[in-house]
Amino acid sequence: MDQSLHFVTVATRDLDAARSFYGALGWTAQLDVPGEIVFYRSAAGQLLGFFEESAFARDAGTPDATPATTGLTLSHNVRSRAAVVELVQAMVAAGGTVRKEPQEGEFGGVFHAHVADPNGLVWEVAHNPAWSVRTDGSVDLG
Repeated sequence: MDQSLHFVTVATRDLDAARSFYGALGWTAQLDVPGEIVFYRSAAGQLLGFFEESAFARDAGTPDATPATTGLTLSHNVRSRAAVVELVQAMVAAGGTVRKEPQEGEFGGVFHAHVADPNGLVWEVAHNPAWSVRTDGSVDLG
């Protein structure tokens, strides 16, 4: 298998809320099927999709299950501590809920916060001066 990830697809209780949240943050849909699924480009060669939860369950072969997203964070790294605070404020204004206020992290010199989107998907917004995201999207872990 090629070491690559092309799609991250999340079961979503409220597709319209997801669409509104990510749209308010400036994300542009690559594919939007009302009532079913919306995909956003999250990195070069990668899409983040939000799939209406009952359709997600049918597609996964578990039509009677209620999908849940747990034990997962998506991380977005920014260039400064101030940018962490600014992005958290924008996410809250777009309908997100702060799970962890901007603060020093326990590990690796990171300053970060956790914000849940309207469907409970948790984003870590982080600044780590030892790490950087290059212009091509690759990550340098110092």
